[in-house]
Amino acid sequence: MVYKFKLVSDEVSNFSREIEIDSTSTFLQLRNAVLESVGYAKDDMSSFFLCDDQWQREEEITFTDMGSSSDQDVWLMEDTPLNEFIEEEGQKLTFVFDYLTERSFFMEMKEEIPGRNLSEPICTVKRGTPPPQYTDLEEFEKQLDIAAKKQVEDLDLDMDDIYGDTGYNEDELGSGFDELSDFNE
Repeated sequence: MVYKFKLVSDEVSNFSREIEIDSTSTFLQLRNAVLESVGYAKDDMSSFFLCDDQWQREEEITFTDMGSSSDQDVWLMEDTPLNEFIEEEGQKLTFVFDYLTERSFFMEMKEEIPGRNLSEPICTVKRGTPPPQYTDLEEFEKQLDIAAKKQVEDLDLDMDDIYGDTGYNEDELGSGFDELSDFNE
């Protein structure tokens, strides 16, 4: 059986790729097909996350074991066949290709094609230009700051409504500070 995956980015609106891959292939083969389809280097850490219908991350399939605790299952891409986790059309995944900034592609298994097999994965559709593999960290942080400020502005909160007057009464602080000064002596 062949799985057809579609991948998109939240960074570039007109970008997408479709990859067909045999259901018995490993997540490592899917990773390599994704990276080849976008022209990225293959030497960086990456992970797939199986997601629920709201894109909440659940199970991780990673490129390398990063020394997780022994009570936690570790699924390695090279040892894990797709059909062990991909069970139906509509299955959602994220592929984190930049761990430093958590940048990722959103993927969905769009179609199961029974009666077909593929020896190698193929990219059947290429639309748009992918986001750059690496981003300038200063620029990335600026964008995060801008987004955070916009969210605060959108909330239209008056900080006095949250914290009350800007002044305070020392009597309201209680005697806790006296106890602290005793501690330091």
